Amino acid sequence: MLSTRDRTVVSGVFLAFLLILVLLWHQQFRRDRVTEESTSKTIEGLGFVSNLKLTILYDNNPYNSSVTAAWGFSCLIQTEATTVLFDTGGDGHILLENMARLGIDASKVDVVVLSHIHSDHVGGLAAILEKNNRMRMCLPSSFADWFKLDIKRYRCEVIEVSNGTKISKGVATTGELNRGIKEQAVLLNTQKGLIVITGCAHPGIVNIARIAKELTGTSIHLIIGGFHMAGLSAGKISSIIEGIKSLGVEQVGPCHCSGDLARKMFKDAYGEKYVDTGVGRIIELKTC
Repeated sequence: MLSTRDRTVVSGVFLAFLLILVLLWHQQFRRDRVTEESTSKTIEGLGFVSNLKLTILYDNNPYNSSVTAAWGFSCLIQTEATTVLFDTGGDGHILLENMARLGIDASKVDVVVLSHIHSDHVGGLAAILEKNNRMRMCLPSSFADWFKLDIKRYRCEVIEVSNGTKISKGVATTGELNRGIKEQAVLLNTQKGLIVITGCAHPGIVNIARIAKELTGTSIHLIIGGFHMAGLSAGKISSIIEGIKSLGVEQVGPCHCSGDLARKMFKDAYGEKYVDTGVGRIIELKTC
């Protein structure tokens, strides 16, 4: 048995350990609050995009049989002012092959925006940089230092973002969102409302939609991309759909990690306002 002195020592060590845990939790809580509060600041002078064209270059859901479906996500955003590549899929060879089949020249990309550091979203980056190192790279500031250094070897401009940031006329990023895995989404401001493009939606698709509205002060016309709902129960999916609808989201186009059940339930819930999405899907929107 432990002596009274030994029990006192053990109790002291345990209390010290608990205090350290509380301090660490408080520090993380403060970081989370700072990120969420700063994210909610409106992006000034965003402007509008017109004659918008979205092309899903990489997705695990098939849509166009002329291109290859594979796990991951990448979307090309073409506006009158700029061409943005959002994420690069998991395999550079497949990404470049799909781009070639769809008649897209990698050298014409002006900006690459990376949602988060998972390989199925950044795996094709090196292949793109080999074709075009004049692009600006927009990535969450929390990305690992080794990743940033690797990009800088190509001598392209690297923009690290934490908060909502304007990229070009009518195009912005939410900045890195702080629930779980840090991730950013792309915002396109159109005369019909906001278009939100998500990579994997780890911070929660409802949370992303809410923050997108706060950042822009604009209603949401369309959310498209990975919704991170694969494997969720029908009850949980139903709750998320209600959350999206309560925010006034007009159209949805879930793909990548959304899961078959969630895609079906969103389609049932949105009917004609559901946008069928997969690799090779092209969406054109004239808003002027």
